[in-house]
Amino acid sequence: MKITIIGTGYVGLVTGTCLAEMGNTVICIDNDKKKIDMLRNRRVPIYEPGLEELIKKNEKKKRLSFSTSIEKGVRQSDIIFICVNTPPKPDGEAEMCYVESVAREVARVMRSYKIIVDKSTVPVGTGEWIKHTVKIFNKKKIAFDIVSNPEFLREGSAIQDFMKPDRIVVGTGSEKARSIMLKLYAPLKSKIIFTDIKSAEIIKHACNSFLATKISYINAISRICEHSGADVEKVAEGMGMDKRIGKEFLNAGLGFGGSCFPKDLSAFIRIAEKSGYDFSLLKVVHKINEDQKEFFLKKMKDTLWNLKGKTVAVLGLAFKQGTDDLRNAPSIQIIKSLQKEEARIKAYDPVAMKKAREIFKGIVYCRDAYEASRDSDVLIILTEWEEFIHLDFNRIKKLLKTPIIIDGRNMLDPSKMKSLGFIYKCMGRT
Repeated sequence: MKITIIGTGYVGLVTGTCLAEMGNTVICIDNDKKKIDMLRNRRVPIYEPGLEELIKKNEKKKRLSFSTSIEKGVRQSDIIFICVNTPPKPDGEAEMCYVESVAREVARVMRSYKIIVDKSTVPVGTGEWIKHTVKIFNKKKIAFDIVSNPEFLREGSAIQDFMKPDRIVVGTGSEKARSIMLKLYAPLKSKIIFTDIKSAEIIKHACNSFLATKISYINAISRICEHSGADVEKVAEGMGMDKRIGKEFLNAGLGFGGSCFPKDLSAFIRIAEKSGYDFSLLKVVHKINEDQKEFFLKKMKDTLWNLKGKTVAVLGLAFKQGTDDLRNAPSIQIIKSLQKEEARIKAYDPVAMKKAREIFKGIVYCRDAYEASRDSDVLIILTEWEEFIHLDFNRIKKLLKTPIIIDGRNMLDPSKMKSLGFIYKCMGRT
């Protein structure tokens, strides 16, 4: 099929590349000329394992191209995916002006039947607004259909998530659009759930809010475990073996970050308010998540006494492993709080330091965990990169001024670290 992707962020770039890999002809559109120039030169503006190789492969096969022209994309494609950003407003509500702008431009330039697919995470009712907007600006009265097709991609495993999905959700009231979307996704051999548009729009917010709730729940349990002397890892293991609960997202730590969970949680709270329901459960989920970072800082103070003048080795800056994304990363609040306390920061992250330089000032960036540890008063772990498990901790101990590790991701074995002579603090374990 001939497909246009409008917006080349994480969702748009992965979606477009994977659709090309499936054999479709895809053109990715973005109004950021610098980004499009990078992609045309086969340089990828984001870190996502395997993405660069797939882009190069499909560009070479002439199945994937890039442009700044929406008109060019719309004219040569049958299906238009809207993948633009929907950032939060100050009150948490999603900003929809970019979606509206794209809908207007698509309506203005289309000359034949199109399926307009909303891939961005949007409030319920957005499909109706897109349809209304396209009708107004579609002066030639060209036939079209609107589809809601929410994405469920996780940064760090986005290609796998797209090519081998748990399910594909397609919201539409058109049999023609349903038939075409079924044909598009048939090669993936995944279960496709067809719904009305509004249900599809709510599914994405409901899923992310539920997973955020699960994370905050286990973090609340971790606080009880820590006070009572229980081990939250064992509690989570016992819970996760119950097939009604499952083990995923039961990892206690610093809480969730990134571009999805915090934004979608806040947006869903506002969606509920507009519908007349006070979703107080999700407000508590948000509060627990914020409290975890404050709890971690308190743990540092309780261990070090004073932070002023101390040198802190920070391992991990991205909001999670497998990505260079720092949006809503716990590291931001924690490092800025440490800097306010006049602590010195030495930091290492396998892939996120380039982007970190745009956020943090006055930090020493190190080539590895050992350089960060040298002459530091404490080592803290903020991102669960697997390489941190395999460090030579005897060497780390010799490099640190004092053998203190505060693990915000529960990556290490407390008994092993204590046997090596470390003062080891973690989340929900003693």
